[in-house]
Amino acid sequence: MSPKRGDDVPSPPIGGEWRLRFATNEAAKGWGDLCAEAPGNTRRCFEALRINPQSLTDPDRQHRLRGRLATRILGGAELPQWEYEVTAGGRVRYLIDEPARTVHLVYASPQHPKDTDT
Repeated sequence: MSPKRGDDVPSPPIGGEWRLRFATNEAAKGWGDLCAEAPGNTRRCFEALRINPQSLTDPDRQHRLRGRLATRILGGAELPQWEYEVTAGGRVRYLIDEPARTVHLVYASPQHPKDTDT
């Protein structure tokens, strides 16, 4: 999707930073909701994913998903799926494409995803 008038200007990655992209329209909308509800925490999430989307330093906040949620197909490729806890309920799920150094946001919402409630 090409940017248009009124859209936010994305911050380009520099140095060793990762590129962040929305993989779904729902993730883009949910990101906006998170930014409105918890801007500081959402900014910290943005910075963490840009610097190291595979960080294991705070596994309660940022971790790889397991079981049936461990991977997801995007563009024909099976990619590892991770989650970042933005708020008590708010989550961002993302796929990591290491060769392209790109993080694809597939879910973002102030509400906890229902698929882990089983």
